[in-house]
Amino acid sequence: MNCKITRSAAKVLEKELALEENQGLKVRVKVEFTHAGLVQYALGLDDPSEDDVIVATDKGIEVLMERAEPLLDGVKIDYLYVPNEGFFITNPSKGTTGD
Repeated sequence: MNCKITRSAAKVLEKELALEENQGLKVRVKVEFTHAGLVQYALGLDDPSEDDVIVATDKGIEVLMERAEPLLDGVKIDYLYVPNEGFFITNPSKGTTGD
């Protein structure tokens, strides 16, 4: 599996991971499907499970992904400041976007 994190997203994630209450947790990306069958990505902090693969990124942040979910392979995590501040997750290799 493959995951890319932009520099701006890495800065925000590193701050969150450094908080005392988040010690030992990893970044998790998961896929959720809407009622219309559209793909939506979700981002959070979590502990690894036996169904996960831990993906190392070039920013030194490890990302948890469900091993059996092909739509996670190739995701890109970005952090945008406009029009609304927050994470933006896409998968250019699959042609899917989410937030």
